[in-house]
Amino acid sequence: MKRLITAIALIWMAAPALAMSDDIVKVKSAQDVAATMDALEAAVTGAGATVFARVDHAAGAASVDMALDPAQLLIFGNPKLGTPAIQDDALAGLYLPLRVLVYRDGAGQVWLAYEDPKAMLSGLGGVAPDAGYIAKMTGALGKLTGKASGM
Repeated sequence: MKRLITAIALIWMAAPALAMSDDIVKVKSAQDVAATMDALEAAVTGAGATVFARVDHAAGAASVDMALDPAQLLIFGNPKLGTPAIQDDALAGLYLPLRVLVYRDGAGQVWLAYEDPKAMLSGLGGVAPDAGYIAKMTGALGKLTGKASGM
């Protein structure tokens, strides 16, 4: 009985961490970080969205004499898609514009990662779970990262 209670307690304590990881969508890439990010940026601009910033985390680390595996973040969006979310709840502006991280993990695999829009916006009271823009954001992120992955 004591073992069962311990096992249940461990599962319960791990549950929040497991749920959080379910909110992050990861897409495997066939290319290195720079090529994947170039392809993502081209896909985003080709789709008519605006690239607001491209952040090179590894370059930032190198600027202070620290090492970091290659990792870049693309911040982009389409005001026609994001504005209705922010109109529904101003706090959506904390999550928008959208962001995709391209990084190389410890095993050398390159990934594109982003937060699932439904999970990202679900805690906001003014955003309905079935809001049309959530499905559009989800579809766009899937298409853009799929295209950039080279797979």
